[in-house]
Amino acid sequence: MNKTDVLIIGAGPTGLFCAHQLGIIGLNCEIVDNLDKAGGQCIELYPDKPIYDIPAVPECTGEELTNNLLKQIKPFNIKFHLNERVEELKKNQNRWHVKTSGGVEFDVAAIVIAGGVGSFEPRKFPVKECEKFEGNSLFYSIKDKSIFKDKTISIFGGGDSALDWAIELSNASKVNLIHRRDGFSGAEASVQKVKELNEQGKLNLYTKYQMDTVLGDKNIKTVKIKHDEGEIKEIKSDYVLGFFWFNYATWSYFRLGIKY
Repeated sequence: MNKTDVLIIGAGPTGLFCAHQLGIIGLNCEIVDNLDKAGGQCIELYPDKPIYDIPAVPECTGEELTNNLLKQIKPFNIKFHLNERVEELKKNQNRWHVKTSGGVEFDVAAIVIAGGVGSFEPRKFPVKECEKFEGNSLFYSIKDKSIFKDKTISIFGGGDSALDWAIELSNASKVNLIHRRDGFSGAEASVQKVKELNEQGKLNLYTKYQMDTVLGDKNIKTVKIKHDEGEIKEIKSDYVLGFFWFNYATWSYFRLGIKY
């Protein structure tokens, strides 16, 4: 049984900064996160991509932000419990009993939910041929963007991750951005930037297309995409990136009886 003042659920930037603030006022805390590392989306989805919306920091990468936050809380010796998802919460008088998916238990006075979009994992391509290329030339997140330099990349998705990476990688790679609809769910400024790059010939934008199949031996060589009206295009690709993230926030909070 781990006994402490506060349990923080979520080791993303908010959870890490919360740990710092608790340490400043003399409270002990421990952190639980479903991922295998601290940093949340910043470290899992875009560790090497510049981000611009951190207060007083004009530009940094997700990895830099995470490392700085970890350095900031180092004096407080925060204990992390990674690869663990909170499964049970029970109130016992003025304290909480918490149990994770791995059987780790906590006795705490307070709980802070810093889950962001919640516990998440990628929704993979339904095309069976994709499986053999996963982790080789097909990825659902980017750890090192340098491997894509001077290569042809086909990015699938219409949210912020797909748009941001299409913009960033177009600086040193040939990028195809494929989305199943004309509309996008990402930031409007990013949508306009992608359309501008498409008009300038700096990337290729395909809307109302979806993955049909991937072709290659050990590595992907080409990708076939299918339009809503049935037209099929075959495009050269060295790498395929899929950004269809599904989060379990609603499911998890409902199971725990937490209103969010």
